[in-house]
Amino acid sequence: MTILESMETEESPRLLLVEDDLVIGEATKLNLERHRYDVTWVVDGLDAWEAYRAPHGKPFDLVLSDIMLPGMDGVTLCRRVRERANTPYVLISARTDAIDIVSGLEAGADDYVTKPFDIQVLLARLRSVLRRAEPPEPESAAGAAVTETFGDVTLDRAALQVRRDGRLLALTPTEMRLFLELVDAHGAVVSSRTLLSRVWEYDEWADDSHVVTVHVQRLRAKIGAERIETVRGFGYKLAR
Repeated sequence: MTILESMETEESPRLLLVEDDLVIGEATKLNLERHRYDVTWVVDGLDAWEAYRAPHGKPFDLVLSDIMLPGMDGVTLCRRVRERANTPYVLISARTDAIDIVSGLEAGADDYVTKPFDIQVLLARLRSVLRRAEPPEPESAAGAAVTETFGDVTLDRAALQVRRDGRLLALTPTEMRLFLELVDAHGAVVSSRTLLSRVWEYDEWADDSHVVTVHVQRLRAKIGAERIETVRGFGYKLAR
């Protein structure tokens, strides 16, 4: 059963909400609970880290965190979470400066929303990031090569594993889906808009290129910068 499927049963996804604004935190918690999330709300970054490390029950399925927090900022918290696991992580902040957004994504965040946000927009982002956390369906050998090679990088579709020089790479679910989209393009250029639609399920916000740019940088750091070519003004393609 997937995390989203569990929302239709008695089991709700566990969400760690980290927000020091009491009005926003209370409203967000109530709205999320109405939509069947099991929310633990804390107002301090250090308390959030302790709650994440010792969740008093099953581990959290998702972290939703502000950037500016007492104790520990949301970017540092994200980095610590990412060092420990691939738990989906979404940042929320009043800041719209590109530096803050990029810093959060570079730390390992899967997505972000900026305040003030519409609750329906937030819910859509959370559903999308939870879907991406579920591994893609492995492909059988029938009709397609199970193992594909791109220089020193090997993709095993059946096991959903990527190796470089024989070493298994720790790709996040979002990075894996991004890599698969580039692989399935068979060397053709894929635009940022297309990647936003297929990987992040963006529609209305398809002009938001920071998410794609930073995730491409993160993927390059793992599979090799030369493996992903930037075609300026058009998008990205995978080099074989």
